[in-house]
Formats: sequence, structure tokens, C-alpha cells
Amino acid sequence: MHFKRWNDPFIPPGPERPDTWNYSHLGMATRPLETASDLPGADRELSVYGKEGGWTGTSGSLRRYTLRLDGFVSIGAPLAGGELLTRPLRFTGRQLRLNFATSAVGSIRVELQRADGAPVKGFTLDDCHELFGDTVDREVVWKGDGNLSDLQGQAIRFRFQLKSADLYAMRVATA
Repeated sequence: MHFKRWNDPFIPPGPERPDTWNYSHLGMATRPLETASDLPGADRELSVYGKEGGWTGTSGSLRRYTLRLDGFVSIGAPLAGGELLTRPLRFTGRQLRLNFATSAVGSIRVELQRADGAPVKGFTLDDCHELFGDTVDREVVWKGDGNLSDLQGQAIRFRFQLKSADLYAMRVATA
């Protein structure tokens, strides 16, 4: 396993205001917790609670920061587009589900390929229904039958075509 540490701050300090932008401006009070969103109908999210402004000794507060589920890192592409091709993977399950966000003009499409790179009939980019929006769990659907059951246990590569989009996670689910 290879671990990459990103040197960018996990939670940047934000706009300057009294008792901010100083050493230890934000101290995490808890581990990330899965919580309901404040927005009606929105997906669940991760909440991180942190202490702010305690270093200066003049004030202090507890603040809630939110993050999408599995939103720690993503692969993204501009509107001009980009692609991601996985190594061959073996899976069980019948549905490919994605955690992603696109712009209003962005999209994601997925193609399934054999280990040699040949597209799987019925699962090409042209067969894939275009995905757009911002969700932590959406099924990928292709024209015809989108059920992946017949491909279980086979070495399959996933080719993602992204346009103005971020892909956070993928999974093959049983239902």
C-alpha cells in the first residue's frame, strides 16, 4: 500500500477575523462523525468539531465543519475533460455506484473493459447514461442491461471519462 500525505491544510483558516490566523487557530475536538445534513433532502455528511481562537487567550469557540462522505480526496478534470483507467479489478455485486460532483455543465461516463483493454459489449462510453450532479451514492446505468452480475469474478478495468467533475469514490454494490 502506498500512502500520499498532502501538505495542504485539511481545514484552511478562512477569512481573517479577530483571533484567527494564529498558531493553533483550530484544534480538532473530535474525530469525524457521520451526521445528517442541515439541508433538507441532502446526503449525510461528515462533521468535524474544532476549537477556534484559544491560542490568543482573548476568546474561544467551538465550530462545526462539514465534509461530504468519503470526500477527503478526489480525482478531478476540467471542462476540457480527462480520463481515469483502473487496473483490472475483480468484484462481486451487481451495481456500480459513484460518489461524485460535477459542475452544471460537467459530466461523468464509465466504460467497462476486459483486462486487455477491449470494451465490454453493452458497457461502452457510448452506452453509458451521462451522470451529472452532486451525490455520494448514484448508480451508473448503461443502455440495455446495467446489471454487472455476469461480470463478477472477472478481471475488469473501469474507464472513467470526466468533464468538469470530481470523482471521490466508487463501489460495486449488491443492490
